[in-house]
Amino acid sequence: MNKSNAGLLGLGIICGVVGLPVASYFLVFRPQAQEVAKARQDVAHMRALLAELQAEAAKNADFEKANEELAKNIQLIEQRLPSGREVDSVVRQVSDLAVQCGLTPPAIKTGKPLPAGLYMEQPLEMETQGSFVGFHTFVAQLEKLPRVTRIHDLKLDGRMKDEHELSANFTLSIYFQEGAEDSLASAD
Repeated sequence: MNKSNAGLLGLGIICGVVGLPVASYFLVFRPQAQEVAKARQDVAHMRALLAELQAEAAKNADFEKANEELAKNIQLIEQRLPSGREVDSVVRQVSDLAVQCGLTPPAIKTGKPLPAGLYMEQPLEMETQGSFVGFHTFVAQLEKLPRVTRIHDLKLDGRMKDEHELSANFTLSIYFQEGAEDSLASAD
């Protein structure tokens, strides 16, 4: 072996020893590092999506709980709404309540039922007389009835010439659920 061949052989070995790691870096390690970085990025993205989905699932659970509470509250309110057939008995209750509170039996004029959202509103024009304390007691007791009612168009006149302290004219609305077979009897 001559010296020039030995030098070329040494140079070849040095190039092989140095070139093999450099070639491995470019051909093996660098592509794998890129794949690992991409996989880490995908995992981070998936974790972010998972966290988002978990937050949405928690919101959905909260919404379900809120919906259940709303349904219960609606059911409680609907239990306070009479059917169309029961409105007459509520009118009798209100009239009896006025008399119990020391007011004169109210003159009641039934208006035409009106739609009020999902329910119906039965307006009753009422006129009664008595003491202020009696009227106040009547309104307080009316509020305690297990039915949904509303007083509007209230007019009080306190200058009566007879034994009554005041005269009250108002519209009492009774809210009810209208059924297919329900019909209101007019109390005119």
